[in-house]
Amino acid sequence: MSAPLLVTGEALVDLVPAADGDGSRYVAYPGGAPANLAVGLARLGLPVAFAGGIGRDAFAALGADRLTGAGVDLTPSARTALPTALAVADPGPDGTAYDFHITGTATFRVPALTDGLERYAAVCVGGLAAVTAPAHDAVAATAEAAAARSTLVVDPNARSGTDDEGRARLVRLCQLAHLVKVSDEDVRLLWPDEPVEDTCRRLAGDGRLVVLTRGADGSTAFTPGGLRVDVPVVPVQVVDTIGAGDAFTAGLLARLAGSGLLAPDSLADLTHHQLDDALRLGARTAAAVCARAGADLVVPADIAADLAGPGRPAAHITRRSH
Repeated sequence: MSAPLLVTGEALVDLVPAADGDGSRYVAYPGGAPANLAVGLARLGLPVAFAGGIGRDAFAALGADRLTGAGVDLTPSARTALPTALAVADPGPDGTAYDFHITGTATFRVPALTDGLERYAAVCVGGLAAVTAPAHDAVAATAEAAAARSTLVVDPNARSGTDDEGRARLVRLCQLAHLVKVSDEDVRLLWPDEPVEDTCRRLAGDGRLVVLTRGADGSTAFTPGGLRVDVPVVPVQVVDTIGAGDAFTAGLLARLAGSGLLAPDSLADLTHHQLDDALRLGARTAAAVCARAGADLVVPADIAADLAGPGRPAAHITRRSH
C-alpha cells in the first residue's frame, strides 16, 4: 500500500436550507473543509488519516461516521466531551456564505502532530482551524514539521471576516507549502494589493506548485519554472457549490499521489501533460459534488474506473440519497 496522506483541521456540521423548503428548514450535513478533503481522498482510493477535534454529541457521531465510513483513519484525532461546531450555510448564485457557531466546541481542539510525519506522503492543512484558537497553534506546529519532513499541502480557505492575525497565519502557511491550492477569492483576501495571477506566479517562483481555482472560469497551475496550465470546468447542473473546492483538491491530489508525483521535487518539475491530467481530475470531482446537495463526494463510475489501474485500488463509490 502507498504511504497515507494526513489531513488536519476541522470536522463540523453544515446546516443547509432544505431544497424543497421556504428557507425555514435546514438539513444537517457533516462538513468542514479538511474533513471534506479527507473523505474525498479516501473515496478516491487513497489511504488517509484525519487529525481533528471530535466531540461526543450526535453531530460529532454524524461526522465521525462519515469519515470512518469512507475509510479515513481517525487515530490521530482528539476526542472531548464538548459540542460540535456548526456552519449555517446560505447558498447563492455566486457561492455559499456561512454563519459559524464555533465558540467552546470540540472541533477546534485539534492535536499538534510534529513527530513521525515522514511516514505520510503529504500533510494537508488549512481551513478555519488554521485561524481559530486553540487549533491555530496546533495547525501551525504541524505545518512547520511537515514542511521539513514531508510534503506540505495548503488550501487556506480564507474568509472575508478573518482578522489581520488570521490572514498572516494563512500567508505563513502558504509560504511554507510545497503545494498551494488557492481560489481567486483566497488570493484577493490574503494579498489584496497585488493582481491574482501575479501573486500566484510569485508564490510559484519561490519554489512551489500553485494551483488557482476560479469557480466557473476553471483552474490554472503555475510552476516554479514558469509553466502555466489552464483547464476549464466540467459542465454540470449545479445544485450547490458546497465542498466543490475540497473535492477539486481531493481529485488533484489523488492523481498526483496515484502517479507518484507528490514529493516536493516532483511537484516542482511537473510537465504540462501531468498538470493538465491532474487539474482535469480535480475539475471532474468538483463537478460531481456540485451536482448534489452538501459537501459529500460520491465518486462517479467513470472517475472510479479512471483511477483504478495496475497496483491501485478502485475508488470507493458511495451511493447516498439526500
